Amino acid sequence: MTTGFFWDERCFWHGGGNYAGMLPVGGLVQPLDGGLPENPETKRRLKNLIEVTGLARALDMRGAEPATREDLLAVHPAHYLDEFKTLSDKSGGELGRRTPFGPGGYEVAALSAGLAKTALAAVLRGELKNAYALSRPPGHHCLPDYPNGFCLLNNIAIAIEAARAAGLARRFAVLDWDVHHGNGTEAVFYDRDDVLTVSLHQDRNYPMDTGAFADRGTGAGLGYNLNIPLPPGTGHTGYLAAMDRLALPAIRAFEPDVLIIACGYDAAANDPLGRMLATSETFRQMTKAVMALADDVCGGRLVMVHEGGYSETYVPFCGHNVLQEMSGSAISAPDPFAEVFPLRQPDARFDAFLDGVIGDMVDAL
Repeated sequence: MTTGFFWDERCFWHGGGNYAGMLPVGGLVQPLDGGLPENPETKRRLKNLIEVTGLARALDMRGAEPATREDLLAVHPAHYLDEFKTLSDKSGGELGRRTPFGPGGYEVAALSAGLAKTALAAVLRGELKNAYALSRPPGHHCLPDYPNGFCLLNNIAIAIEAARAAGLARRFAVLDWDVHHGNGTEAVFYDRDDVLTVSLHQDRNYPMDTGAFADRGTGAGLGYNLNIPLPPGTGHTGYLAAMDRLALPAIRAFEPDVLIIACGYDAAANDPLGRMLATSETFRQMTKAVMALADDVCGGRLVMVHEGGYSETYVPFCGHNVLQEMSGSAISAPDPFAEVFPLRQPDARFDAFLDGVIGDMVDAL
């Protein structure tokens, strides 16, 4: 079986207007080209790169139908969907916090969710070894009735509920390694014990009021949410340590039927919205680790759903490493920053501090 890659050109056409990087312009700040940091180029260039290197030929390239209204209603209330659709049919606008969209934004968001839904179903049905959904707009910040952080529908939650309704799986684990806290996915499943949510993120980046280690779930969901807030500058070694000592053991103990990764690349060293110093090799090693874990606990069933990542120059190389690892291909894309970013990694004093931070979380579990 092969690795699936789910994408649609229309997802690149989503636009949010000129937000100028969320900064006041006033003649002093040059607006970003295209407005939002969340723009199509990081995703489009990832697809371009796998085509140029030839890696695309090793993947099962597929499209998908949009998620249906029934799919969306399993996560989002009707009043939110109706308001979103009405505004989308007119001129576009904004419903939540930092979530502008243009005309037709509802349809593009439903398509983005459909890519995640279809990728998950294909893996659970045994059609593919694993799969990657190039979803855009992203989804992990979207609460049931309140979109924020560029996220208009919760793609992963919609995919999970559709898979459950189809009887494809019962227990799901979501590991979110986007640099920002996966507050939306957390909120959807916070009181449930059939979905484990683990978020590995920069402490108090975005949203600044969520993502605390102490937030473990409520009711039946108590103990089924794990936040791993890491300090700025964590770096390659720190990410792998947090995975080995916190994230992976929690998933192993849960024994899911499938492992889903909220795959953001904004922890990368030159990302404008993160300060975490990860490299393309970090993402390769994390992918290798979750593949090995999936082999052990859920028959290798693994799905990556694209979230954030805002460096047009680096996201494609991080994503290429992930896809190369997932597919087992020998086709590589040499990292143009391979000599520079390792020099920016934390020193021994910071590593010792971080070891204590991670150790305190391990001891508290």
